[in-house]
Amino acid sequence: MLNRLFLYTIISIVYGSEIHDKQINKSFIMFAGAKFNLVQNGDSPNRYIWLHGDEQTARMALEYHIGLYNGLAFFIESETREIPFKSTIVDPNRIFSRDGAYYALRKFKPGWQPGTLKMALDEIDRERESFLDILMPNKNGLLISLHNNFRGYNVHKEKGNSQRISIKKNENPRDFIICTNSSDFEILVSSPYNVVLQNELPERDDGSLSWEALRRNVRYLNIETRLGYLSKQKAMLKYIEDNLN
Repeated sequence: MLNRLFLYTIISIVYGSEIHDKQINKSFIMFAGAKFNLVQNGDSPNRYIWLHGDEQTARMALEYHIGLYNGLAFFIESETREIPFKSTIVDPNRIFSRDGAYYALRKFKPGWQPGTLKMALDEIDRERESFLDILMPNKNGLLISLHNNFRGYNVHKEKGNSQRISIKKNENPRDFIICTNSSDFEILVSSPYNVVLQNELPERDDGSLSWEALRRNVRYLNIETRLGYLSKQKAMLKYIEDNLN
């Protein structure tokens, strides 16, 4: 499905699709050494992103969804969680702030030659602005990130960062939605899915996309499911599409 959509993507972006009131003549964008393929369907302000290459269920769910619903989808070209950058590797979902990027760059390479870490951070800062200028929707749009878990991560681990919580009795705790908008949370409380509201910045910024979206007052949602549960992730995406304007 993705290959068929690329032709439509290029035609749509070059011949008349408006993104933030400007033309985007490209079918991919680079950020921190990683290539993100852009797939557009229609002219919705909604944005979708798949960030971790080892979370293949999320990729398949987004490929399916962007074929049916309007929006612009970002697919990282990777098969691993971390991506190569300079002489190390980084988690692409930990570099959406300078503080987060600092810790991400030192995680796998604690020692840097004098001045080189600052140069790497400056480069990420420059590329981040160009990337986010396209990724972030306008005030009417949603930014939806898709993730999978397979290491025991679950909704209970997000309680400390959450201001409101709705955990369903019969729902697996590893399948849940994080949102940053209180009005969206009120709607999702009535859904069959676990949902948490995170609309206050944490004491320590880990560089995740959710916190950058919150700083920009963007309506962000993370749809998290167990790896392999494709039908579940498709259904959660559909519910958000059908119920959040």
